[in-house]
Amino acid sequence: MAPFPARSASSDGYRIVAAPARARFARPDRPETDVWTYNGTVPGSVVRLRQGERARLVVENRLDQETTVHWHGIRLPNAMDGVPGLTQPPIEPGKSFVYEFTPPDAGTFWYHPHANSLEQLGRGLAGAMIVEESEPVAVDRDLVWVISDWRLNDGGGIAPRFGNRMEAAMSGRVGNTVTVNGRVSEAESFLAGERVRLRIVNASLARIMALRFEGHRPTIVALDGQPCDPHEPENGRILLGPAMRVDLALDLGGEPGRRYDVIDDFYDGLSYRLTQLAYDARRPIRDHSVDAPVALPRNPLPEPDLASSERHTLTLQGGMMGGGMMGGGGGMMGMGHGAVWAINGQSMNGDGHAGMEPALVFERGRSVVLELRNETAWWHPMHIHGHSLKVLSRNGRAVPHRQWQDTVLMAPKDVVEAAFVADNPGDWMLHCHVMDHQMSGMMTVLRVA
Repeated sequence: MAPFPARSASSDGYRIVAAPARARFARPDRPETDVWTYNGTVPGSVVRLRQGERARLVVENRLDQETTVHWHGIRLPNAMDGVPGLTQPPIEPGKSFVYEFTPPDAGTFWYHPHANSLEQLGRGLAGAMIVEESEPVAVDRDLVWVISDWRLNDGGGIAPRFGNRMEAAMSGRVGNTVTVNGRVSEAESFLAGERVRLRIVNASLARIMALRFEGHRPTIVALDGQPCDPHEPENGRILLGPAMRVDLALDLGGEPGRRYDVIDDFYDGLSYRLTQLAYDARRPIRDHSVDAPVALPRNPLPEPDLASSERHTLTLQGGMMGGGMMGGGGGMMGMGHGAVWAINGQSMNGDGHAGMEPALVFERGRSVVLELRNETAWWHPMHIHGHSLKVLSRNGRAVPHRQWQDTVLMAPKDVVEAAFVADNPGDWMLHCHVMDHQMSGMMTVLRVA
């Protein structure tokens, strides 16, 4: 099988404009929606970079409010991380900011605002970022699905009232319309016999997904951009919290002319069809399936020394107490200053600002083990900036398949151990990527000095 050709632009070939536009998510007879976009589309242009090559990205702000861009999952210099006040001044309306960095890791990443992020992401500001391997991977096609959900009103507009306090204390702003690459997807076209690398980005504000590919056996080859041991998902369900990514090797062994459902059944009683794999009626492109597995080359992540590592506990607290995943009941833990969530008893609201005091300080180069304890009744995808975490165990059981992640999904009452080398100097945020949760307190700062 011939390797899939690289398609990255030149290292200084990107200009990204954040501006209002209109989009049509569904059929032509449905109304258009006022959205905020990167380069006029939802999602924004796919940014393709080369591993180990310096990139220059100019972001221009044509919104009527300040913004920044966070290059989610990239291990980059602190000044390029896109947190307003903490790492850079916000980009004012009519102004531009130049981001320059050299991506050390190949894989699937994404970019989004880190200013008024609940509303700006909720109105459409998101895009995929692909950092290509130095040696192409042997697949027939390399596809990206950016999955977003939207809360639309009857007229097709985006429902207002971002930051509802009661919602923020529960599962966050889950939408009523789900799109794949900016449209409600009836079907995605495939050819029998082909092998596809399918990169899936969950760009939702709060929606957690559990995807099932009926009639197929996808193989997970990377999580959050980092290669893992190729394996089939547990119980056939691919679990993706907000901000998480997964790379699948998908062998199209179905019948020509048939359609196969892709189902999201995470929420009890709210299963729906995300899309269908629609096979062309032509005969398979090869006579037999591809035997060789897709194994991605590992990235140059520093391996933590567990024997000499320092250990810290971060406890997630707050929210509406009691009840189930989509239920309620119980009382709200008061955090003060509009916060309903906390980490180790401390709340940081909003998107980031100057003077944020770190909860933990690490000497540069130290190996660190973080114990993350979810004492709440809700799910939290916990995202670390500037680093990737080697997930060691979940609820006392070792995690298989070599998992490095920048966004770790935690179920209610979960206890997760994760390790990393604090080798990237600066003040780095760690927060929940259910954006309502981040904005209302579930955020802290880790300093590498």
